[in-house]
Amino acid sequence: MIRKLLHFLTSRLIVTGILIALQAILFFVIILKMSNYFIYFYAFCVLLSLFLLIYLVNNDGSPSLKIPWIILMLVLPILGGIAYVCFGRTPVRKKEKDCMIELVKRSQSALSQLPDASDLLKQEAPLYAGQSHYIEWANQRKPYTHTDCEYLPLGEVMFKRLCEELNKAQEYIFMEYFIVEEGTMWNTLLKILGEKVKAGVEVRMMYDDLGCIMTLPDHYDQKLEAMGIKTVVFNRFTAHLTVSHNNRDHRKITVIDGNVGFNGGINLADEYINAYAKHGHWKDSAVMLQGEGVVNLTMMFLEAWNFYRDEDPDFSRYLPQPKDRQACGYVQSFCDIPLDHEMTGESVYMNILNQAQDYVWITSPYLIIDHELLTALMMAAKRGVDVRLITPHIPDKWYVHLITQSYYPSLVEAGVKIYEYTPGFIHAKTFVSDDQVGVVGTINLDYRSLVHHYECATWMLKTKAVTQLRDDFLKTQAVSQHITMADCRKFQPLLKRWIVNVIKLFAPLM
Repeated sequence: MIRKLLHFLTSRLIVTGILIALQAILFFVIILKMSNYFIYFYAFCVLLSLFLLIYLVNNDGSPSLKIPWIILMLVLPILGGIAYVCFGRTPVRKKEKDCMIELVKRSQSALSQLPDASDLLKQEAPLYAGQSHYIEWANQRKPYTHTDCEYLPLGEVMFKRLCEELNKAQEYIFMEYFIVEEGTMWNTLLKILGEKVKAGVEVRMMYDDLGCIMTLPDHYDQKLEAMGIKTVVFNRFTAHLTVSHNNRDHRKITVIDGNVGFNGGINLADEYINAYAKHGHWKDSAVMLQGEGVVNLTMMFLEAWNFYRDEDPDFSRYLPQPKDRQACGYVQSFCDIPLDHEMTGESVYMNILNQAQDYVWITSPYLIIDHELLTALMMAAKRGVDVRLITPHIPDKWYVHLITQSYYPSLVEAGVKIYEYTPGFIHAKTFVSDDQVGVVGTINLDYRSLVHHYECATWMLKTKAVTQLRDDFLKTQAVSQHITMADCRKFQPLLKRWIVNVIKLFAPLM
């Protein structure tokens, strides 16, 4: 026990975290000291906070994102304004912006060689063409047909299909994940990847540094490189006080030979395949794409990869090989990044809620949302749409679950049906509506996913996966507890409710 405690206290996460905390303390101490001795500095800080208050009130951002900063500036006018300047917005340096523009040009040049289904979608499904057009406008990702789309209802199912497809790889394998942990799942995959490298297949692996800081040994990328697996560690967690540490790569993508792609909520760790019970039964999901629709996942990966390792002047060699596939619905994978300040994931979700005529059924591990999305959920229910939401019964973070439950009363009162997944923890992030449209991906209903993280998801229209997703929702609901207004009152007595309400004010900054 002592050895484990010492290992934890000397881990890179703790040491780096302490160094960052010391920088933060020093930063605020200097500001406070200056305010004590320099009246001009004090006046400057107050004027800065006043200017920023006017700016925040009048800009186009979400009110929920503004309120924490406004409160901070009103309560602490000296610290609030400077804190916002330093940490309030995701910085985009000119060099990084130019690099991203160039990478998007490369992907667009490659995609121009592949016919998309935009015009066909407008003719066959004009009601949903606007959603597709928005994704293309925000993301430069077009819809495709001629794609087999299979819904994978559990991590165990996805793991089996992933192993099968990896073993078939002939040219290249791209993998990008938030969490990778040594164990049954990853060790099995790593063995396959090692064999593929020996067979001449190009293998690339990208993982988030902070997401894996407690699950992989230090310098694990060097081990993978030694095996012949090209590796990128996304946004290394360094001992620097910077807001960019808040922007993590939460995406889960596998692309095999450009013709097979996986996307969903499943990381590469044993709890996701229920190899052990971390929070009861772990319920997650993914989709497997085969055909033209994989290309958007390929381009997302290549753009992120070449941002760190600029080695692909031409993305077109990674396009899917043409195969004779039937047109079976539409598939449009998309990403959401914090650097463009466009809340793509939230907008896609809200469009589904606003367009729904019969039902919208949702699964999410977390529910920490802004006023706009909360209103969209309630308004859909109020106009007669069957809105259902499944959240965990056994949470992974108790304080997040308290905030999630704090939204229940307003939603239940508006007519939203809420269920908690009784067997354990539901990590799936899915929307399904009207037997027509579905979304499966990495985008949670919380500020971390909707605002701060790099995310991705797959929007599907009239595919067999939509029906499979609908049926799986009903199976999941059957083993879930229906939450009534009486249950809502039991969850949070008055004192706890006020504490949670205070925490919710600052949830967008967490």
